[in-house]
Amino acid sequence: MAIDIVLPSLSAGMQDGLIARWLKAEGERAEKGEVIAEIETDKATMELEAASSGRLGRILIGEGKRAAVNQIIAVLLGDNEDIDDLPARSSAGAVSAPLPEARIAPPAVAYAGTTLGRVAASPLARRMARENGIDPASLMGSGPRGRIVRIDVERATPNASATSPVLPTLTEPVIASSVPPIPFGIGEYEAVSHSGMRRVIARRLVEAKNTIPHFYLTSDCAIDDLLTLRAQMNELRTASGRISINDLVIKAAAVALQTVPDANVIWTEEALLRLKTIDISVAVATEGGLITPVIRDAGSKSVGAISCEISALAARARENRLKPEEYQGGGLSISNLGMYGLHSFSAIVNPPQSCILAIGAAERRPVVRGDNIVPATMMMSTLSIDHRSIDGALGAALLKAFKEAIEEPMRLLL
Repeated sequence: MAIDIVLPSLSAGMQDGLIARWLKAEGERAEKGEVIAEIETDKATMELEAASSGRLGRILIGEGKRAAVNQIIAVLLGDNEDIDDLPARSSAGAVSAPLPEARIAPPAVAYAGTTLGRVAASPLARRMARENGIDPASLMGSGPRGRIVRIDVERATPNASATSPVLPTLTEPVIASSVPPIPFGIGEYEAVSHSGMRRVIARRLVEAKNTIPHFYLTSDCAIDDLLTLRAQMNELRTASGRISINDLVIKAAAVALQTVPDANVIWTEEALLRLKTIDISVAVATEGGLITPVIRDAGSKSVGAISCEISALAARARENRLKPEEYQGGGLSISNLGMYGLHSFSAIVNPPQSCILAIGAAERRPVVRGDNIVPATMMMSTLSIDHRSIDGALGAALLKAFKEAIEEPMRLLL
């Protein structure tokens, strides 16, 4: 029986997706569970698997085209079926009888990949390695738990830049087909269509500023002891696994939420949700915009584990390869712009979270200690808070706990 392949909803609020690449041509056979297409959502690229074995009879939505959720994008035929013998399919919607839909590849945290001998690899990476005569055991995976993913195979493919197709992505600038009216008084310009990610960012920021009553608290943190601890930790680590200031900030935020658990909350119209685990979202700048991968249960993880995890998440974020469960959720966000030399800034709360911590640059400044003026390395921290779920005193207690964790860094090792 023919199966209509429809675009599934891959994340909360998803309305459409981009067909980045079809991995099967019309008439080509696909086995159940085999990856047949790559779908780009607003923040990640997903692998679409065939729900049943059969031949790809017709592709209704081509590469580089967008499709709405639940829209038919292709038809999968049985072994003895011919596309011309079936009722006409339209990409506008499904035929009258609901049919099984293609499925999206399981989340990275829920599966370790298809095993090649003792090597974990995604189905797409496995196929690409076979086609290019590459032994997967010779590759170093950049995916979860060292899983080999597409980019690992592409990097190992000879002349990859010359032979690999250039895929359209949501982050690529696309020149608008129709130029909007020129605002009065400006010169020549180029109209660049908004990417899916940029539209989502814009919508969420407007939602946050219009619906969340923000208030802001700031604190100067002395970080000389933190820098000393970091240097000591890095003496025991390789160059590729060095601890950053941001890794320690993440851990300090987790310690602060452990100290002030009443601030680990999310506001809803029906109830205040008290979170049982401490999940920290960390802002990562990508070519297409900002995304916030999540360190789950950060309170129970060591600084070293946090460092390794956020490095892997940030790398996948910049490659547009994060899975939805890797960037959705979180109870508190951290945005660090200190590397740009900013003294301080305030960030917008990321709904439905209640707090976001903005970290400024580390600066050597004169400070008063007792009756003396001494040099110290200071870091300004600004906490933006949703006043519906956290009052001023509770927010102040949270920022105080963060400051104490930063200034007494041995707490981060307990």
